[in-house]
Amino acid sequence: MLKTYFKIAIRNFARNKVHSLINMTGLALGMAAAIMLLLNIEFGLSMDQFHEKKAHIYEAYTKGIVNGAVSCWNVTSGLLGPALKDYPEVKNVARLTGSAKVLRNGETILPANGDFADPAFLSMFSFPLLQGNPQTALKGPNDIVITAQLAAKLFGSQNAINKVITTPTGDNFTVTGVLKDLPPNTQFKFDYLLSWAYLHGDGAWNVQIVTTFVELTPGVNLDVVNRKIARVGASRSPSLTEQTTFLYPLTKVYLENRFENGQPSGGNISNLRMLGGLAAIILLIACINFMNLSTARSEKRAREVGIKKVTGAVRGALILQFIGESVLIALMAGLIALLLVQLALPYFSTLIGAQLSILWASPLFWLAALGFVLLTGLLAGSYPAFYLSSFKPIQVLKGNFQNGNALVTPRKVLVIVQFVFSILLINFTVIYQKQVQHELQREVGFTRDDLVYHALTPALRSNYTALKNELTGSGAALSVAASSATVTRIASVESGLKWDGMDPNANPGFVLMMENGGFIRTNGLSLIAGRDIDIEKYPDDTLSCVINEASVKALGFKDPVGQIIRDEEERWKIVGVVKDFLVGDPDQVAQPVLIKGGVSTGYINIRLNAGGSLPENILRTEAILKKYNPGFLTDLQFADRDYDAKFHQSRNVAMLIKLFAFVAIFISCMGLLGLSSYMAENRTREIGIRKVLGASVASIASLLTWGFVQLILVAIVIASPLAWFFMRLFLQHFPYRTSLDGWVLLVAGAGALLIALLTISFQVGRAALTNPVKNLRTA
Repeated sequence: MLKTYFKIAIRNFARNKVHSLINMTGLALGMAAAIMLLLNIEFGLSMDQFHEKKAHIYEAYTKGIVNGAVSCWNVTSGLLGPALKDYPEVKNVARLTGSAKVLRNGETILPANGDFADPAFLSMFSFPLLQGNPQTALKGPNDIVITAQLAAKLFGSQNAINKVITTPTGDNFTVTGVLKDLPPNTQFKFDYLLSWAYLHGDGAWNVQIVTTFVELTPGVNLDVVNRKIARVGASRSPSLTEQTTFLYPLTKVYLENRFENGQPSGGNISNLRMLGGLAAIILLIACINFMNLSTARSEKRAREVGIKKVTGAVRGALILQFIGESVLIALMAGLIALLLVQLALPYFSTLIGAQLSILWASPLFWLAALGFVLLTGLLAGSYPAFYLSSFKPIQVLKGNFQNGNALVTPRKVLVIVQFVFSILLINFTVIYQKQVQHELQREVGFTRDDLVYHALTPALRSNYTALKNELTGSGAALSVAASSATVTRIASVESGLKWDGMDPNANPGFVLMMENGGFIRTNGLSLIAGRDIDIEKYPDDTLSCVINEASVKALGFKDPVGQIIRDEEERWKIVGVVKDFLVGDPDQVAQPVLIKGGVSTGYINIRLNAGGSLPENILRTEAILKKYNPGFLTDLQFADRDYDAKFHQSRNVAMLIKLFAFVAIFISCMGLLGLSSYMAENRTREIGIRKVLGASVASIASLLTWGFVQLILVAIVIASPLAWFFMRLFLQHFPYRTSLDGWVLLVAGAGALLIALLTISFQVGRAALTNPVKNLRTA
């Protein structure tokens, strides 16, 4: 029986090559698009899920009031880790804080990014060592663990263990471990790990620059632990009275990394759900195509059904036959889809910045692929199977079974549903792109162009005045400043400040920066009150600070200049106020910023001379930096690139939505093309008679087009309010969001109608222009 069904399916495919090709191509494209999106989703869901102890590892978060709302952030004081070890439920603690260094082995000099880490980090997380003992690798203050890739770059094929790595600042580190290269599906990005003991201290409670991970004893209740540790900081530091600490599961850190009013409110999981919905919509559109094109050719198969029923075939056997044919076509389409995915995957991986791959050798993959094909075949073939098998033999053999001119038919409903989804996708694509553009065009509060940074090394710090004078005197730079952080990144957060007249329930966190003078001018900030810090001119500015507008609001000062704010150790006088500048995420409101006087480590900020040649200015700047910093690898960082990096993820998602929305619309148009072709074929005699009786080409074209236009208009009417609702719901996730304008609906509706008309115009035009004599002869 199966062999017979297979032969019938192949014969039907060969007899109707064009329609079968459209059917299979649409299904293959839909399946390929869905597979790529599912691979992307699987990659996101697997992020940091490979750690053996993931169920017991948590990240410490701080909760406090910022801009009048409850906020949560995942940087803590370095003192939190040791304090948490006092709780019996805590099995292990590991702290991380960033470290960017230039590493040297002989003549090989490489810039690298790493972290200072507690020894427990290597036993808590599943980053296996190829060489070395994870229990002791980070015990000594000058121990360093490097990745296999960095080891190969520094030492080639030599054994790296016990080799000494030096830095231009005179530090010597001994390699005590070589890590297997980090897998792509992890948020941790480091080339090396340095021992926490190298730092010779844990900092202050009110300075939060550390990421703290906690391993809890199996079986303990997280809510109970969070209640116990909530006041761990407040009990040790009066400045943290209004802040609390809580642990957040590692398994959720990537997926649910957004908080609103102190509660998780999605994050990357929202993007993955969105892509999952997109995959489902594309596959559904492809299946609807299959249904429509299969039922459209029902007349060709009706006689076959009638004869089989007359000769004793039961409906169940016919349903099984037609579903079997659908599954067979889905299987062939699935093989084509896998080939398309394999060809497109390298480009797709580059596009989204993730290393996706198909596990061809995995039995689980083939089982999932087979299930996916069967599901698609059943979904696509269910309606045609039940529809075709429902024909009554007497009516079929008399040729009296069609109901194509009814006001509502399943085929019309399916076309409407298909285009409702297409219009929703067009709307969503437009509004997502509009949101991204809104963020891109946001006033950032600083001048990105011609602004570069370089690490403030000890050699540059000791020669800072001479370096600054030579950079500006050479004409390469207009202004130079030293700071602990750049305006494009959040390096640390300070909380627990006190001031006169403060709300006792408020304890905002401030993005902390430090500078020694010229910071405002160099970075292009807008001063709206007071002045900048200038330690050379005003030695007392080591206890002065500059704040932004968001800080003024958080502090509640009407006239902030001259006011005093206090931390645990010092009193800081506000000498200036700048306009808000964007230091965090582009879709967030401006955060309070505190810029203090005095800097020991960090960056040199250089405002290049816009009146000169940029390449020449860069070369001149690098030459001067090398002069005062011999042996150091000069590595300028550009503010505009730093800022653009903030949009990496949103741009990727926008590109994915655009790409796959186009695929969905293309599949819909393929179905429309097939239907219009079949419609023109079925109405050949009618068209010939009308033309003989004097009908014009325009009237024939209008007659053939109007039915499709009606369906698209109905789809627009249904889709528009749904799109408005979903777009409004989507925009609520962005504190800084674009407006929802009615023209988006108009563009999407008009676009869908225009695409549909262009799709069917070729078939309609050819049918209307065909010689009526030929139509009547061949009909």
